[in-house]
Amino acid sequence: RPVSKLPLLHVEKPEFSGMRRVVKGLFDRTAAAAALIGLSPVFVVAAFAVRLTSHGPVFFRQTRIGVRGEPFTMYKFRSMRVDAEERLDELNAMNDRSDGLLFKIRDDPRVTRVGKWVRRYSIDELPQLINVLKGDMSLVGPRPPLPREVEQYGDDVRRRLLVRPGVTGLWQVSGRSNLTWEESVRLDLRYVENWSLMYDFEILWKTAYAVFRGAGAY
Repeated sequence: RPVSKLPLLHVEKPEFSGMRRVVKGLFDRTAAAAALIGLSPVFVVAAFAVRLTSHGPVFFRQTRIGVRGEPFTMYKFRSMRVDAEERLDELNAMNDRSDGLLFKIRDDPRVTRVGKWVRRYSIDELPQLINVLKGDMSLVGPRPPLPREVEQYGDDVRRRLLVRPGVTGLWQVSGRSNLTWEESVRLDLRYVENWSLMYDFEILWKTAYAVFRGAGAY
């Protein structure tokens, strides 16, 4: 910014506590509760579709790592076969993401017919609104990592854990599964260091467009 006709750079330290965080938490939980009520018909249809087209439970529960490295149980609509986790090792050779810690297969044989549809439009992510109500997650934040990923984090990447993980974030509106590991980390750290409620509104707005396009979702 110009000061006395001189260009000066002002660097603000990221805030990880205080009234702004309280307001963000209140907004998250209020919006999540409203979304759960408004999207209840979608929940019912998705639950019936998952239950009637494949054997197993409607919801998929998985341990993820949250703020300050605390583990929590994340909820999703089940989009894979019930033995998906057990088959992980045998599919390692098919991993499209050999550049980092993530595991992604574009045409994953474990995904069910309905699973491909709910993944394309991020319907499988909707139960994470329950995690937002519980305080495990935020509407906007870094991608919630798996414990095995966090075990391999360097000190710089661990900064992702300074805020609650999000149902959506810069990673979702910037390419999702098409991003490289380094790109995903860079976007998450950019959010951590520059977060604000207005930034959240902007990302939520862009999320609606990204979900409608379905790009990078598999």
